[in-house]
Parts: sequence; structure tokens; C-alpha cells
Amino acid sequence: MTPILHLTLRSVRNRRLTAALTLVSIALSVALLLGVERLRNDARASFASTIAGTDLVVGARSGPVQLLLYAVFRIGNATSNVRWQSIEAVRAHPAVKWVVPLSLGDSHRGFRVLGTDAGYFEHYRYGRGRPLAFAAGRAFSGTLDGVFEAAIGAEVAETLGYAVGSRIVVAHGAGEVSFAEHADKPFAVVGVLARTGTPVDRTVHVSLEAIEAIHLDWPGGAPLPGLAIAPEEVRKFDLRPRAVTAALVGLESRAAVLRVQRFVNEYRDEPLLAILPGATLQELWSLVGVAERALLAVSALVVAVGLAGLAAVMVASLGERRRELAILRALGASPREVFALLAAEALLLALAGCALGLLLLYAAVGTLSPRLESQWGLVVTLAPPSAREALLLAAVVGAGLLASLVPGWRAYRLSLADGMTVRT
Repeated sequence: MTPILHLTLRSVRNRRLTAALTLVSIALSVALLLGVERLRNDARASFASTIAGTDLVVGARSGPVQLLLYAVFRIGNATSNVRWQSIEAVRAHPAVKWVVPLSLGDSHRGFRVLGTDAGYFEHYRYGRGRPLAFAAGRAFSGTLDGVFEAAIGAEVAETLGYAVGSRIVVAHGAGEVSFAEHADKPFAVVGVLARTGTPVDRTVHVSLEAIEAIHLDWPGGAPLPGLAIAPEEVRKFDLRPRAVTAALVGLESRAAVLRVQRFVNEYRDEPLLAILPGATLQELWSLVGVAERALLAVSALVVAVGLAGLAAVMVASLGERRRELAILRALGASPREVFALLAAEALLLALAGCALGLLLLYAAVGTLSPRLESQWGLVVTLAPPSAREALLLAAVVGAGLLASLVPGWRAYRLSLADGMTVRT
């Protein structure tokens, strides 16, 4: 062990309380910085995997972000619907493996109602390709006998206190409060989906036939006076959808994605738009990513405050250590060695703070990760530091070394006579 390192360890141990407080301050700052960085990256990955396994999202021609918002996130409304014949034309394309139609426009107590088919529960993926699962019950049957069945998301069930067997009434329109309800055709909840941390949790899922059934006596978007079709009579009508809002498309091979996208975008019978969900999600993230960059900047400021505290503690301790430093000088230590001693102390505290901060981060991730994934669908990985995180750690250590320059320079300039002089 070199003399400088030996003296550094003895000096830190001699002021262990002050050193411990400084160490905790740096460790908490580093844990916050790395935690925000990891949350930022993992949140982006989770955001990008809100929908997985879907090659294209097809809807009426509008903006790509707008189509993604209402088709995937249930935010906003479509400019127009897509005719069923167009959906069938897309389904008939030789490169298309499956198509899941989506019909939006109704709600239940502020939650969006989605009309779809049984393929939705089979093909919808989120996260790292995880399929939908049921916490209780099953999916709606999609048959005429079970036309008024609904499968609800976890947040719908938790917020409204619903369970399998509950009865719900769908309202016309997507507002928080609606006075136009399809009260004569209630739905029975047959399944509650497991929490996914995606818009699926906030959605009531019914069949496309159910959407047509509740609107049989609403031809103009409002009930006709004197016309009321009872629930048991809807099976006598043709409940095939005439139009839907959008569709999720899976392909036989991802190599055909541009070819199918061009086919949809150049479809002549009506103006359509096909988007790649992954690329559009990245575009959307660029619009909403200001908050995560601001949070990272705040955590960097916290680290700066912690390192400033390190410098302040070292400067404040110089007055108490004048005699100690003078004795070192009297024993033959050069000014450079005194400077190196203080720099080594700061470096040691910075390294120990980074190590402790990393341990605190791993402890927090290990404890909170299961809850974050189950409640919000945010998968926070318990992995070694990434290249960017290692760069941040190196920056913290470098900043800690820089923080020692001021007290080190002052100690460098202290003369032997000044250190041995008794001040009153």
C-alpha cells in the first residue's frame, strides 16, 4: 500500500462521520441519476413495445401519429371509418397473415369501448411479445348467442369495481359523461384481462357484432322515436360490420412490409393509410420525450449538489487540518503530496459513493420492478451498467476529482509556518 493511500484511509477513518454523510449524499445522488437514466431507457423500450408483433396499422388517411393515437392508445377520434370491403381486400393480400379489425366510438363511464373479433386476443402482443391473458373469466364468444358479452381491462375492473358477471351499459360517444346510453342492451362481463400497463387495461372489449347490434335502432347516431329493437331480436338481423375504425395487420414475412404498405396507401377504392407502429412510436416519443430529458437534467443537478457538498466539506475541514497538514510538511511531505492526499480522499469518496449508489439502484430495482411491471407494464431491467451508465459514473468520479481542486490548491499553498502558527 502506497503512503498516500495509507494516509488517505487513515484520514477518512479519522473523520468517519463527516465522510459517511458525504458518502451517503453522493450515493443517493448517483442512485437517482442512474435510476432516472434506467427508467428513461426502459420507459422508452416499454413505450415502443406498447404493441408488438403487429407489422402494420391500417386506417383512414390522416396523419401517422393521429392514426396510432386512436388505434393503439385510444386517444382522439378517427377522421372517418374504413369500409369493410377495404378490410377484406387487405385480408386477401397474399402477404397478409392475419387482420384484426378495430371499431371505436362508444364508451363506458369514461373508458373506451373497442369492438373487435376473437383474433384480437390471439394476435395482440405487448412488451417483449407477451400475449394477453385473463385474470378471471374468458374472452367474449363472438357468436350470436353471446353477442352481449364483454371482456374488460384490469384498470376498468379495478376503478369501477367490476368482476365476472357484472352488467354494464355502453354509452354512445367517447366523452367522460354521456346522456345517450344503449340502456336497453346491457352487456355481461365474462372476462377480466390481466394487467398489461398498456391501453388494453383501460378498454372494454366487445365483439364487432355487438357494436352493430346496439346501433340497429340508432341509424343516424341517435335513437329513432318509436323504434326499439329488443336484445333477443337482434339475432334476426345481419350483424356483419359495414365499416370499422382501423385494423391491425400481421404479415407472413416482415420482408413484405413495405410492399403491403404501398398496396394500402395506393388503394384506389378509398383513401387509406398504413403505418409501421414501431417507427411511428419513435416519432411520437420524440414529441413527448421532453419530460424525461428534463428529469435527467434535474437528477444531474442533484449530483452536482452532492459533489458541491463534497467540496464544501473538504474546504471547511482545511481549517481543522492545518496542523495535520503542517506536520506532514514538517515530516518531509512536499506540497504536491499534500495536494495528492486531498485529491485521493475526494476520489475515494466519489468511487465509494458510486459503488454504494449502484448497490442502492439494484436494491430498488429488485424490490420495485415486479410492481412496476404488474401495475404499469414498465419493465425495469436488473442488468449491469450500460455503456451510457458507465459513462455517467465516470463523469461523477471525474467531477468528484475536480471538486478536490479547490481545497487541494489551498492546502498546496499553505506554508509550514502558517500551519504551525497558533491563531486566536
